[in-house]
Amino acid sequence: WRSLFCRSMCFGSSSHFEGLITTIVGYVLLAMTLILCHGLAALVRFQRSRRLLGVCYIVVKVSLLVVVEIGVFPLICGWWLDICSLEMFDASLKDRELSFKSAPGTTMFLHWLVGMVYVFYFASFILLLREVLRPGVLWFLRNLNDPDFNPVQEMIHLPIYRHLRRFILSVVVFGSIVLLMLWLPIRLIKVMLPTFLPYNVMLYSDAPVSELSLELLLLQVVLPALLEQGHTRQWLKGLVRAWTVSAGYLLDLHSYLLGEQEDNEANQAANNNNNPPNAHQNNNNPAPAVGEGLHAAHQAILQQGGPVGFQPYHRPLRFPFRIVLLIIFMCITLLLASLVCLTLPVFTGRWLMSFWTGSSKIHELYTAACGLYVCWLSVRGITVLLAWMPQGRIVIMRKVQEWTLMILKTLVVALLVAGVIPLLLGLLFELVIVAPLRVPLDQTPLFYPWQDWALGVLHAKIIAAITLMGPQWWLKAVIEQVYANGIRNIDLQFIIRRLAAPVITVLLLSLCVPYVIAAGVVPAVGVTAEMEILMQRRIYPFLLMIVSLVGILSFQIRQFKRLYEHIKNDKYLVGQRLVNYERKSGRASSVPPSDPIAE
Repeated sequence: WRSLFCRSMCFGSSSHFEGLITTIVGYVLLAMTLILCHGLAALVRFQRSRRLLGVCYIVVKVSLLVVVEIGVFPLICGWWLDICSLEMFDASLKDRELSFKSAPGTTMFLHWLVGMVYVFYFASFILLLREVLRPGVLWFLRNLNDPDFNPVQEMIHLPIYRHLRRFILSVVVFGSIVLLMLWLPIRLIKVMLPTFLPYNVMLYSDAPVSELSLELLLLQVVLPALLEQGHTRQWLKGLVRAWTVSAGYLLDLHSYLLGEQEDNEANQAANNNNNPPNAHQNNNNPAPAVGEGLHAAHQAILQQGGPVGFQPYHRPLRFPFRIVLLIIFMCITLLLASLVCLTLPVFTGRWLMSFWTGSSKIHELYTAACGLYVCWLSVRGITVLLAWMPQGRIVIMRKVQEWTLMILKTLVVALLVAGVIPLLLGLLFELVIVAPLRVPLDQTPLFYPWQDWALGVLHAKIIAAITLMGPQWWLKAVIEQVYANGIRNIDLQFIIRRLAAPVITVLLLSLCVPYVIAAGVVPAVGVTAEMEILMQRRIYPFLLMIVSLVGILSFQIRQFKRLYEHIKNDKYLVGQRLVNYERKSGRASSVPPSDPIAE
C-alpha cells in the first residue's frame, strides 16, 4: 500500500493537470465526508445540522455531476473519436502523445470541443427521430423537449449509482456508435479503396493557426450553414421516415415504429367512403366518447397533468427476433451512410479542386466542404426540377430565368460579403494582432490569403452576431433587412449600397491609411531604416489603440452627459407638464365653449 500510494503521488506530481485532478479528488472526498457526517447527525438526531449537511452534500453532488456531464463525458467522446480515426489521418498514438506533451491544454480543449460537437449533433438527430417515430420507441433515451424534464432535479433526487449506471451506458452507446460509423468504415475504405486514405491535413508549419482556423471554419460555418437550412432538415427527416416505413413493412413492425394512427385514419376514411350517409347517424353513440373522456381524465389525474408519452402498438409474432433484425438492419444502414459521407464529398471535392490546383495536395477540409456544398446543390437542383416538371415547359423556362438571375445576384453578394469583406478583415487582424505578436522586427512576416480569409470568416460571423445582439443602429437594421428578404427576394442594390460598400470602405481605409503613413510620410521625414521598419510593423496596433481610446472616451463622455442631465432633471425639474400655456385666440374662438347649464 505504501508503494502504491507513493506511485500515485508521483503520478499526480508529474501530471499536467495536477491542480484540476487534486480539486476533483478533494470534492469527492468532501462529498464522502458530508455523507458520513449526515449519517452521524441523523443517528444522534441533530435535525438542523442534518438539514445543513444535506444541502451542502446536494450542492457538491450537483457540481460534480455537472463537471462529469459537461466536461468529462465530451472529453471521453473526443478522445475516442480521435483514437478511432487515427488510420484516417495516417497518425499513431505516439503522435498524439507528443502533441499532448507539447501543448496539453490545447489538446484537451480541442478534444473536448470535438466531443461536444459530436454529442450536440447526436442529440439533434435523436430529436429528429422523436418527430418521426411513435412515442415510446425511444423510451431508454431522455427527451430533451419534454417540459417535465429537469436535469438539475434529476441530479438532486436520483442516487449516485443511478447516475453512474447512466454514465456507463452513455459511454457504451456513444462508443459503439463511433466504432460502427467511424472505425469500421475506415477499415472497409482501406480494403476497398487503398489509395483513398489517408486524408491530407498537413499544411505549412509556419502558417499561423492553420489547422485550428480550418477546423473552426468547418464546425462553425460549413456544418451550421447546411444543417440550418430547412430543406436539408426536411430531406433528412424524409429519409428517416422512408427508412422507417420500409423497415416497418419488411419486418411487420409498422405499428411498433410509427403507431396505429395512420392505419386508423386510412381505415376510417375507407369506412366513411363505404358506409351510407345515414349509417354515421345511426352509429353515433355518445357513450364511448364519454367513457374515453373519463378514462383520459383518470389517466391525467394519475399522471398529475403530465403527458403519458406512450402509444399502444400491435405486437407481432416473434417480436424479440424482429427487434434484433431491426437493429441489424439499422447498423447496416448506418454503416453504408457513413461510407457515403466519408467518401463522396471528399472525392467530389478532390475532383473539382484538381482543375485549379492540379496534382498538389490540399487540406481535406477544403475538399470536404466543397464536395459537401456541391452535393447539396445537386440534390437541391434535382428536387426543384422534379417539382417543376408537372407545370410544363414554359413555366420551367420562366423559373429557370428567375433562378439564373437570382443565382447571379447571390454570387455577386457572396463575392463581396463572403469573399472580399472576410479577406480584408482577416488581413487586418493579421496586421494588427498576429504579426506583431508572432514575428520579430528582424524577420519578414508571411501572409497566406486562404488563412486570412478563413480567420476573416470567423471574425465576420462573430461581429455579425455581436451586432445583432447589440443596440439598434444602422448596421443591425441593414443585416436584419437582408436576412428578412432572404435569397428569393434578394436586393442587390440595397446590399451593395447599404452594407458592402460602407464596410469595404472602412476596411480599406483601415488598411491603406496606416500603410501610406508608414511607407510614404515617415520616409519623407528622414528617419532611420530601423525607425521605418518599426513604424511599418507597429503602426497598425498603435492606431488601433488610439481608435479604442477615442471610442472609450467618447462613450464615457456620453455617459457623463446622460448622468449630468439625469441629475439636473431630478434636482431642478418640477414636473413633466407645461404650465402657463394658452392656446391661440383664433383656434380658441373657432370652437365655442359648451354651456353646462344648457346641457
